Amino acid sequence: MSMSPHRGPLRFLALAAGLLVLGACSMTPGGGRPTPIADRPIDLNGACAQSDADGFREQATLQVRDNAVQSLSWQLWVGKRGSCRFEQGEFRQTKWRPHIEMVARDGSGCRLLVWQDSRRVTLAHNGCERYCTPGVYEQAWPVMFDPRSGGCARL
Repeated sequence: MSMSPHRGPLRFLALAAGLLVLGACSMTPGGGRPTPIADRPIDLNGACAQSDADGFREQATLQVRDNAVQSLSWQLWVGKRGSCRFEQGEFRQTKWRPHIEMVARDGSGCRLLVWQDSRRVTLAHNGCERYCTPGVYEQAWPVMFDPRSGGCARL
């Protein structure tokens, strides 16, 4: 699937918005009191493989049942400059609700985060430079799945 050359900035904005949601609170209208993010079970049989004209591409599979990760394999390429790779066996799940969190077994502090909104299931990384070719981590975007089809979500 070919994507827009502006995909990187859009992915960054989607990740930033998602991380704000994961900040665990939003403001209620008029009340100013924080409310927790929606806690809905994630069930996904996801497979996403796509690339854009700039050579950015990703290949990811993610299977989740009732917020428990069953399998995960994710590789993304930042043009011809390098790649990042994440495999389930290198992580342990430490959080199930309201979002999924997996922590690297190597003690590096790398975390994989999975959350769902009404339009997509997002798989993102945080602090995972060690899993990437040097110099490409800042351009490594999250992968987003369509919760209905399991394929790549459209932005």
